[in-house]
Amino acid sequence: MTAEDLRKAILQQAIQGKLVPQNPNDEPASILLERIREEKARLVKEKKIKKDKNESIIYKGEDNSYYEKILATGEVKCIDDEIPFEIPESWCWSRFSNIVNLNPNVQTEDDNDVAFIPMAYIKAGYSGEYTYEVKKWNDVKKGFTKISKGDIAYAKITPCFQNRKSFILEDVPSNVAAATTELNVLRIYENTLSTWFVLFFLKTDYFIKEAKLKGTAGQQRVIPEYVQNKLFPIAPLSEQNRIVSRIK
Repeated sequence: MTAEDLRKAILQQAIQGKLVPQNPNDEPASILLERIREEKARLVKEKKIKKDKNESIIYKGEDNSYYEKILATGEVKCIDDEIPFEIPESWCWSRFSNIVNLNPNVQTEDDNDVAFIPMAYIKAGYSGEYTYEVKKWNDVKKGFTKISKGDIAYAKITPCFQNRKSFILEDVPSNVAAATTELNVLRIYENTLSTWFVLFFLKTDYFIKEAKLKGTAGQQRVIPEYVQNKLFPIAPLSEQNRIVSRIK
């Protein structure tokens, strides 16, 4: 097994709940999902995000099959054929769009110094490292991808997507960055998911190899529907943190 194969295997074990032992005292992921729904409802009420018309709940029925309920309509369907692998009892499945804020708003003052991150400044692989230049927000607030501190960004174009160009924006001037347009941005709802757990998920073969792409050869992009509908295995928050520590 090569070092690359080992890294991929570790990440796959991580998202299947096989990297660290479960702790029966951990708050189950189902409670975490309730917290996410409450936070989303609060932000909708404050008009900071739009109501998710496709929000759903995935659960295991008494017959041991997985079902998805669309909250807006009450429609329920069996999704056994979509479940890619088994996860521990304390974990839950969710559509990715249900648990993160996709491409959120970013604002700061025009004369503020901010980070500027071209694609070449984002390191491929598993480290999540990047560098940046400093520019005025007024010079880069149009025509670029906008990112706030704590947001997760990943390349949506080939081959950068397959090369795992993704990172968490950390301390930068004004806590804001403008970056290449070939990024998608995710924001975690407060105190619900580990940003590093989500970042490592984005670097798994499960996320990358099954991606649906659109465009010409060499310039293909991940379609939004793929990311929105991707099934995400949610571990209890304490376990997420233990997994991240083990991976690092």
